[in-house]
Amino acid sequence: MKIGIIPVNVGYASAGQLVAVAQAAEAAGFESAWTFEHVMVPAEYDSRYPYSGSGKMGIPPETNFIDPLIALATVAAHTQRLRLGTGVNILPQSNPLLLAKQAASLDLVSDGRLMLGLGIGWLAEEFRAMGVPFEHRGARFDDYIAAMQKVWSGELVEHRSRFLDWSGFKSHPLPVQKPFPVIIGGSKGKAFERVARYGTGWYAPCESAEELAPLLAALKDACAAVGRDFAEIEITAMWRPALGIERIRALRETGVHRVVARMPPDPRHDLLAEIARVGDEVIARL
Repeated sequence: MKIGIIPVNVGYASAGQLVAVAQAAEAAGFESAWTFEHVMVPAEYDSRYPYSGSGKMGIPPETNFIDPLIALATVAAHTQRLRLGTGVNILPQSNPLLLAKQAASLDLVSDGRLMLGLGIGWLAEEFRAMGVPFEHRGARFDDYIAAMQKVWSGELVEHRSRFLDWSGFKSHPLPVQKPFPVIIGGSKGKAFERVARYGTGWYAPCESAEELAPLLAALKDACAAVGRDFAEIEITAMWRPALGIERIRALRETGVHRVVARMPPDPRHDLLAEIARVGDEVIARL
């Protein structure tokens, strides 16, 4: 079972603090470091966060939200083995050509350690601030990821669609990894169909085997519908140290390949000591 840590880009006051956490995670045996993405956090918003009973993120708007790819480039520069994951970047509000270029570049300079997690987003106020329509974001996601995969192929790009008009160019460098890992997040709407069509993995927004089992069944159905082998999909789920090692074992029995430990910086706790404890008491025993 692989163990990641998240978020390595939220709540950090300095590069030194971020680097110390990344290096401690690598030394403790963590497999990967992950980020969240929000370009802005509204003081008030009507959009409902889909993965909380309150409908709110619980993150104050003044929280440091370091750009995910910049945070992961910092991690890459100061570690040797730690894989790098975005959990997840909001594709429909991004420029897909720029994101394809940035992701390929980070994969190159990290020696093939990037896993690009992507989702459709939920915060209408953020889309509005970015100047991107919130409506049809699912269709925009589908179009963007198909176009980005053409960029990563190395072939001359031809992609004309409702949202894009690309013709006659290449964008290098290409990703080092082939296939380049694209991890689709979410469990609503057409999320499972997107995983089946475009993903090498699924980022599951849940942390128990009971929650996960029916979602995995839905993903298997989606794979069957498009002729995709479900066994090709790497499953990543959430975990918190307070849940204990048995929760990880139960998730592994359900078919999870990786859990990502939610361990944000908190001035009330020694995060470096907690990382070491998880290494000794959890990772070493799995």
